[in-house]
Amino acid sequence: MSLVTLLPFIVLIGAMFLMTRSAKKKQQQAANMRNEMQPGSGVRTIGGMYATVKEVSEDTVLLDAGPGVELLFAKNSIGAVLTDDEYNRIVHGIEHDLKSDADVVPDDASSLTETDAPAAADDSDEKSVDLGKKDVADEPTADAAPAEATADEQPKKADGGSEAK
Repeated sequence: MSLVTLLPFIVLIGAMFLMTRSAKKKQQQAANMRNEMQPGSGVRTIGGMYATVKEVSEDTVLLDAGPGVELLFAKNSIGAVLTDDEYNRIVHGIEHDLKSDADVVPDDASSLTETDAPAAADDSDEKSVDLGKKDVADEPTADAAPAEATADEQPKKADGGSEAK
């Protein structure tokens, strides 16, 4: 056999070796993470449930999911062990931000329309902004009469009219 014939097989075997090697590394990292769990750690299960570790045994983990709710899980069902800050941010909504002096961006745009000065009584009589459209009241009445006449001249169609058949 020539080298050209063996080259695709060698490449295929090499790719399989690299894929299994990376999968083994990921499995080893996950096993190390699960073995390092301690009571009090926040975890996320593979099903997406967040809980606190209460007890750790050889193959199982007892989780505290809430007041009076204790669940027994297999160690393999733990998807991630979270840091305290990350667990508190996700579960309790507590932000532990070091940049507390920074400006806070509001969720709505109300702060963009507010002014720092106190509102005066005559601010409520604001002028309307002209957007290029004319109101019906702004149109001259002389132009309105011919428009109504042309609208009346056109025949009106009904849904069940003879033209529909």
